[in-house]
Amino acid sequence: MHSGYLWLLGLSPIYGSAAVISQRSITQGWSLQSIVCPSGYKSCGDSICVGAVEGAPKCADSSWSLRQGLQGNDFCCQDGLVGVYESSGTTAGSCVTSGQADTATARLVSVGPGAMATTATKATTTTLGPRTTTSTTTATQPNSSKAVFAHYMVGSMTADEAVSDVNLAMSAGFDGFALNTHTISSSDTWNTNALDYLFDAASVTSFKLFISFDMSWGLEVTQLASFLAPYATHSAYYKVDGKAFVSTYTGGTISNDLWDTGFIQPLTSTYGITPYFVPNFDDFSGYPNGVFSAYPILDGVYSWESAWPSPGNTPANVSDSVDSAAFQEAHSAGKTYMMPMSPYQFKYMGNGQNWYRVGEVNLPQRMAQALQLQPDFLEVITWNDAGESHNVGTFWEEQIAGSNIGDYANGFDHTGWLQIITPFIKAYKAGATSLSQIEPPGTKPVGALWYRTLLTSASCSSSIANYQSAQDAVNFAVILPSTGYTINVYSNRKLIGSFAGVKGLNYNSVLGLAVGGGQMIQVVDPSDEVISSAIGTKDVLAQSPNYTCNWNYEVVGLS
Repeated sequence: MHSGYLWLLGLSPIYGSAAVISQRSITQGWSLQSIVCPSGYKSCGDSICVGAVEGAPKCADSSWSLRQGLQGNDFCCQDGLVGVYESSGTTAGSCVTSGQADTATARLVSVGPGAMATTATKATTTTLGPRTTTSTTTATQPNSSKAVFAHYMVGSMTADEAVSDVNLAMSAGFDGFALNTHTISSSDTWNTNALDYLFDAASVTSFKLFISFDMSWGLEVTQLASFLAPYATHSAYYKVDGKAFVSTYTGGTISNDLWDTGFIQPLTSTYGITPYFVPNFDDFSGYPNGVFSAYPILDGVYSWESAWPSPGNTPANVSDSVDSAAFQEAHSAGKTYMMPMSPYQFKYMGNGQNWYRVGEVNLPQRMAQALQLQPDFLEVITWNDAGESHNVGTFWEEQIAGSNIGDYANGFDHTGWLQIITPFIKAYKAGATSLSQIEPPGTKPVGALWYRTLLTSASCSSSIANYQSAQDAVNFAVILPSTGYTINVYSNRKLIGSFAGVKGLNYNSVLGLAVGGGQMIQVVDPSDEVISSAIGTKDVLAQSPNYTCNWNYEVVGLS
């Protein structure tokens, strides 16, 4: 399914549906889900011209309540009716009375602009290890500020470096860092010092932080509460409705009972802290299907692997099928979904740790998917993970000391990607649903180009897992204030592509990356003047000059 404004027509299992327009005038906006047209309106029948309605995240009539439906597609309800979420079929959602919404199959949608919060109740039976309890729960519509975080690998650092990271991320539009913590030992002072520096730096700003326990390191669930407590009470800790946001990397193979009795209950009873638990459980068997019934303790769920195409031997675009399914599972349970976004992955550390996950235009593709899906939270992977090369911010030498990461990470500045991330964050928070609604911060275009400095035909490429999925290309993403611009792409100083730009975010992966220098994009205005460009600083090589088969990206922002 895609871009579903026609999904609102007559396919609801609860109510029939008709799109309507005012008899007085035609107003751009979403249509009404109603079996009977209100006074002063008429039905459009079984078809409707949608056009620019995609650019209007509002109801055609401001008295209606806007709801988010299937795969981020909106619909409107009259005052007094409850919007419920449909997880399948061709209907974005339905409008029902509060009595109908109280059934076990009613699925609430997230709150849209102008919408009023609604709830539904149902009885649930929960099995917690040897204990089985039956209770009545209230499924509330997810309450989210659409915050955007950057995954942050906690490592050795100085207080000044913490201040630098917090200030740069905040200026880029991020709301906070998800602090990946793989040790909770008090003897690892490099870890506790770094956390203290980061919280101190954030405390004098509006920037927030939360702990993301890296369970792949075998952390003991029963020791997490005592470690978390001092940070969760900090003024800079991110909270949802007063609850301390907590995430993980993996942990979906650990039982609900252990998470509940070993972490949730001690945190609440011993320390008086109620967590808002949104872990990365895509290692749960069958994820995301059944994750909320298996883990009733969850407040939401976060994916990790869906940020990139599945590993493979052919070029592939990233899919949002897992995100869509997780979003539906979460909203069906009245929970939230945090969607991942990443430019790519590349690692070259030997011992089976050499791999690549597609990155030609993965980042802008994920942006388009996020705007359509409208998840409750977003997490960019990552701010500083130089080891996997998907850092969009800075990393510090002491964080990679003792490893060979510097062999392929040093000298590769990825902050040029922030030129497109910052306007995207603003658009996402404003409810934009398409790339055309992303705007540059001023009147000039912003954007970046990126390319690998080693051809895929290099003899060492076969040492990289999934190397067959890569292509020799110059990639770009440019945000234009209007139409009429041209984007020219060069490799080895030769024009390999020219594209008529449209308003919003333009992107492409242009085959033809060639050995030599002169990798460049130029933005030409309607008067045929070059107004901005991004020029690569590194030549492209046919073969690696040393033992490192470096597929890291050279990223350069427009200037």
